[in-house]
Amino acid sequence: MDVPRLVVAAPASGTGKTTVATGLMAAFAERGLAVSPHKVGPDYIDPGYHALATGRPGRNLDAYMCGPELVAPLFAHGAAGCELAVVEGVMGLFDGASGEGELASTAHVAKLLKAPVVLVVDASSQSRSVAALVHGFASFDPEVRLAGVILNKVGSDRHEELLREAMEEVGVPVYGALRRTPRVATPSRHLGLVPVAERSTEAVDSVGASAAMVREGCDLEGLLGLARSAPPLLTEAWSPGPSGVDVSGLRPGPRASNAGGAGSVVAVAGGAAFTFSYAEHTELLRAAGAEVVAFDPLHDETLPEGTAAVVIGGGFPEVYAPELSANERLRKAVAELARSGAPVVAECAGLLYLSRSLDGRPMCGVLDADAEMSGRLTLGYRDAVAVTDSVLAPAGARLRGHEFHRTMLEPGAGPTPAWGMRLPTRRVEGFVQGGVHASYLHTHWAARPDIAHRLVQWSGAR
Repeated sequence: MDVPRLVVAAPASGTGKTTVATGLMAAFAERGLAVSPHKVGPDYIDPGYHALATGRPGRNLDAYMCGPELVAPLFAHGAAGCELAVVEGVMGLFDGASGEGELASTAHVAKLLKAPVVLVVDASSQSRSVAALVHGFASFDPEVRLAGVILNKVGSDRHEELLREAMEEVGVPVYGALRRTPRVATPSRHLGLVPVAERSTEAVDSVGASAAMVREGCDLEGLLGLARSAPPLLTEAWSPGPSGVDVSGLRPGPRASNAGGAGSVVAVAGGAAFTFSYAEHTELLRAAGAEVVAFDPLHDETLPEGTAAVVIGGGFPEVYAPELSANERLRKAVAELARSGAPVVAECAGLLYLSRSLDGRPMCGVLDADAEMSGRLTLGYRDAVAVTDSVLAPAGARLRGHEFHRTMLEPGAGPTPAWGMRLPTRRVEGFVQGGVHASYLHTHWAARPDIAHRLVQWSGAR
C-alpha cells in the first residue's frame, strides 16, 4: 500500500495537536485531496472533528485494544482509495499504555505505519529552549522518524524568528508557525472536547477556522512532500467480511431461527447523547448479515421497525438525563425488548441508560442498579475476561478495552457479571441477564470480529 501519510504528534496533551491535525485534514481536503483521517488510541471525540474536516469516517488505531498486528491493516482499510492520510497522535509522543512501555503510544503506531512524525510544540513560554525540547524528542528513539515541527501559539514575528533560529541549531525543519488565536477554541467539559453531534454549526465553524489558521501558517506543500516520502506499507487491508471469522463455536440465542440472524434489524443508538462508536462496528454487523438502523433515544419514541437487537454505545447521557427520562415510550420499548431475551448490548453510556435511574431520573429499568455523576475520573485500558457466557462473548474469552467515565453505578456488577478485570485492581464488573450485556468497558470489535457474528446470530430473523 502506497498512501502518503504523516503523524501529527506533540510533547504532551494540551499543545493544540487536535486543532492542527484537524486543520491540516480540512486544508488538504479543501484542495480536492481525498484525505483519510485517523486517531491513535481509543478516543471517540476527535474522530468526529476529523470526519467533519474530511467527509470520511474518522478511524482509530489502537495497538492495545486491537493489537499491534492490526494497526497497519486497519489503517489500510480506512485509507483505501485516498491520496493522503493524516494520523493524530494521543497524549505525548511516547506516552502509551501504563506499564507497557511503548505499546499503543503515538511513537509505536508511527513505527508500525512507517510514517514521518511532525511534532506540534507549544512555544508560548519559550524561545531557544524549544531546540532542546525537540532535540530530546528527536533522539529518544532512533526508530521514530521525527521529520519536523509545527510551532504553535507563537506570540509575534520576533518570537517566530527566535524559534526558527533555535530550530536551525538542531537541524529539524519547521513546517509551520501558528499565532495565538481564540477563533479556533473548542469547548470542553468533564470528558474532553464537546462532540461534533452536540455542536453542529459551531463545530463546522471551528473546523473552518482551524483550516484557515493552518493555511496561513503552515507549509502545506512541504508537509505533502513529507507525507509522500513515507515508504510503501506492506500489509493487507483489514476486512469486516466473514473471511477468517470462526463462527463454528457460536450458538444461537433463544430467539434465533434457522436463518442464523441474517437480515435481522440491529438498532444502534445515536444522536447527541450517544456519540461514541467505532465505524468498524457497523461494518462488521452489516458484513454479518444485519440491517443496521440508527435511532435517537432523545427524540425517537419507538425502536426501528423489526428491531431484533439493540446496541447502545458510549456518550453523555448524564448531560441529557432529563430528556432521556422524559422519553418514556422509548424507555419502555427498550425494556420490553430486553425482557424478551433479544440481544441488548450496552457500553458505558448505554449501561447508564439501561439502569434504574441516572442522577435520580428514571431510565429504562432493565438493570437493578442506579447511576450518578461522580467527581472521580475513571480512565484507563483494561485487560478483561468474560465471566459469563453472553451474547457478546463466551465465558473465558479474553479481550482488551478501556474505561472512560465520571459516573458511578451501584451495584457495579450483577449476580452474573460481564467481566473480570485484572488491572488496576482485580474485580468483576457489568451485567449479563438473558440477552443483555451491559458494562462500562468500551471494546473495539475489529479485534474480535466474532462478536458481531455472535450478536447477529443470537438476534435471529424476525
